[in-house]
Amino acid sequence: MAALLVLLVFLLCVIATVPIGISMVMGAAAPILLLDKGGSIAQMLNNTFSGANSTPILAVPLFILGGVIMAEGGISRRLFNFFAYFVGRLPGGLPCACILTCLFYGAISGSGPATTAAVGSMCIPFLVELGYDKRWSAGLVSVAGGLGVIIPPSIPFVLYSLATGVSTGELFLGGILPGILIGLLMMVYAVVHCVRSGENRDMIDAKMSELKDKGLWTLFKESFWALLCPVIVLGGIYSGFVTPTEAAVVSVVYAVVISVFAYKTVPLNKIPALLKDAVKTYGGLAFVLAFATAFGRVLSLTKATSAIEGFLLGSFHSPAGVLTALVLIFLLLGMVMDTGPAIVILAPVLLPAVAQLGVHEVHFGVILVCCLSIGLATPPFGLDLFVAGNLSNEQPMAVAKKALPFIAAFLIALVLITYIPWFSLALI
Repeated sequence: MAALLVLLVFLLCVIATVPIGISMVMGAAAPILLLDKGGSIAQMLNNTFSGANSTPILAVPLFILGGVIMAEGGISRRLFNFFAYFVGRLPGGLPCACILTCLFYGAISGSGPATTAAVGSMCIPFLVELGYDKRWSAGLVSVAGGLGVIIPPSIPFVLYSLATGVSTGELFLGGILPGILIGLLMMVYAVVHCVRSGENRDMIDAKMSELKDKGLWTLFKESFWALLCPVIVLGGIYSGFVTPTEAAVVSVVYAVVISVFAYKTVPLNKIPALLKDAVKTYGGLAFVLAFATAFGRVLSLTKATSAIEGFLLGSFHSPAGVLTALVLIFLLLGMVMDTGPAIVILAPVLLPAVAQLGVHEVHFGVILVCCLSIGLATPPFGLDLFVAGNLSNEQPMAVAKKALPFIAAFLIALVLITYIPWFSLALI
């Protein structure tokens, strides 16, 4: 009864559009106040403070801050020019360069909306200028921006690690091949679309001639510091030189150095304003993360976690069966729930059950993050849709229609990732 009450109150609050953090508070407090089960209010508060008092949790706001500074520094333009130099003259080459930029920028920002905003603000007007449909261009960026939460360093993977105790480094490695696979399938569709619909080759060739005139060496020098960022951050983690939390600090310092001193695109006096932006972005999530520990503890004390585990183990007897059901649930949740709260709530509850069915903890984390990443570009509340819509001055639903083929490519990749664990586990 107590377990059912926790989940029922939480779900009712979510349906009533109560903020996720408050919904968790009300769900956890309900059995304590109404049934005198699940511990006490004092214990709940102690668990909340212990959840916030964690060194690894510092990686989240620091990666956010590094991404904010990089976005302001105009890193995406340099990356796009570098990739466009190699593929721009091919059919569908410039849309593919946009996807490659999102793929690589995700290794800098760790955030889907940040990747969509940084790349979209440059790529959407550029593609429209060259004759590509505005809504199609916005749809491309809205879906490709989701790669920002899959390619490491990924904020959702950090959250999954905090919620479950799974190695952050292994999760980062697990996201590399799935991210590349998704990007490749999206590029295949982009090429097919451009071949079938046609492109303004005269305007494209003129733009490419401008890039060719600059020369590869000049473009490489301009993009070198941006290209080096993920090498430093991820190389530091996998060499054992720094922990993921320390790597987040390195990413901030590196972002300041290249944006303020190397590229000189961010005035030093603007750093306080960027700090404020990062705090605003992290503020709501910080409350959810702090209370996630208390919420999970109440779920455990009321045996809600055990009940969910028993249901899954009793209903499914194979990894493929349980993953099929969970993928459908995650895709639906991704449409109405933010990535961060969904991970800290779902991961610790579901992981014990799927692990007993033989699903690797890293593989499950990759599937969860991929599903929620698709949710960033699906209506009615896909955040990347709203970002791309604002950048293109189009309604989010109009962008969503053009995004559907890219989402279909993403789903094909998701099927391969779900049923072929090799993609998630090969590099571990």
